[in-house]
Amino acid sequence: MPISIDRGTVLVLGATGNQGAAVIRELLRRGRPVRALTRDPQSAKAQALVAAGAEVVAGDLDDAQSLDAALNGVHGVYSVQTFMGPDGIAGEERQGRAVADAAVRAKVGHFVYASVGGADRNSGVPHFDSKGRIEKYIDELGLPATVLRPAFFINNFAFVGPQRAGDGLILALGLKPETTLQMFAPEDIGLFAADVFDNPQTYVGRRLEVASDELTGPQMAEVFEKISGLPTRFQELPIEQVKQFNQEMGIMFDWFNHEGFRADVPALRTLHPELTTLETWARREWTAPAQ
Repeated sequence: MPISIDRGTVLVLGATGNQGAAVIRELLRRGRPVRALTRDPQSAKAQALVAAGAEVVAGDLDDAQSLDAALNGVHGVYSVQTFMGPDGIAGEERQGRAVADAAVRAKVGHFVYASVGGADRNSGVPHFDSKGRIEKYIDELGLPATVLRPAFFINNFAFVGPQRAGDGLILALGLKPETTLQMFAPEDIGLFAADVFDNPQTYVGRRLEVASDELTGPQMAEVFEKISGLPTRFQELPIEQVKQFNQEMGIMFDWFNHEGFRADVPALRTLHPELTTLETWARREWTAPAQ
């Protein structure tokens, strides 16, 4: 398909989630018309999008007729799914394929798929490999597509961040002390999605791995200590222990130790110096747990 350069409407999936909302905000800021897909257009989050200037429509990723209506007349699509739904990875793949099929029927000019870093490298991490299979399906369809591959989401530290230990904190992760973990804030994805839609001649056919910070476990502990004012030490958790808690998480951290993400962080930060670091995120979103 030829590359279409146009300022037409972009349909954004996952509109009330972290990624979708970030993409919508940045596209609107740049003056592009946005159609936001959500299950409940009357929700508070959906109505906030309306107030911001987006067109909000009801839709179901498992309903082809619903997808066709949502894609009618749009130029671009930002496609994101989750493996956290009731059908897990099977549901994620089914919906990812369905959206791509609908984009073919609608003859969209630019399809942007939100994947994950390492999706193309047989990681063995189930929710990475599922996105790799969706990427391949998009390729097979011949869509004019760009794939964005974020690294580990910084906001995961709301759940896996430091815990109290006496008068200090312990950051316990399944990382070797020398492992550098690349990370990315979901709210920054809009910067890259908007760049991609604005420059299809540069980005159609490309896969872009994105990260905004890269730190070892001990360096992360230093960040949390700096913000909390509490002594914070890093502790390596054995991978088998992580797997006992959550098999998929254990596989993922094992992959971090042996392979890891490959974003060019300095180049990305040159492009967007405002990218969120662990420190900027933690100062804004994190509070040290009470004793």
